[in-house]
Amino acid sequence: MTIRKRVRAAGRVQGVFFRDSVRRAAVAAGVAGSAENLADGTVEVVLEGPDEAVERLVEQMRRGPGHAVVNRLDVEDEEPEGLQGFSVG
Repeated sequence: MTIRKRVRAAGRVQGVFFRDSVRRAAVAAGVAGSAENLADGTVEVVLEGPDEAVERLVEQMRRGPGHAVVNRLDVEDEEPEGLQGFSVG
């Protein structure tokens, strides 16, 4: 089953390769979406793909890559839109 989640990560998540690490993991897992830095210092990620793969990526985001410190992860369910590929903005 395909699911879609919008995730906002707060903490030290900009300038620490957070977006690129999410992109690499998503591409490897066959998950589409996007990741972008927001002006308030958070990173917003949209993930769309197989439910188990998306859930696994959300859990990986809770830990973040090596230099990131994730203080809060807000996760919202959304209706899938049929995204293709993964972009970083």
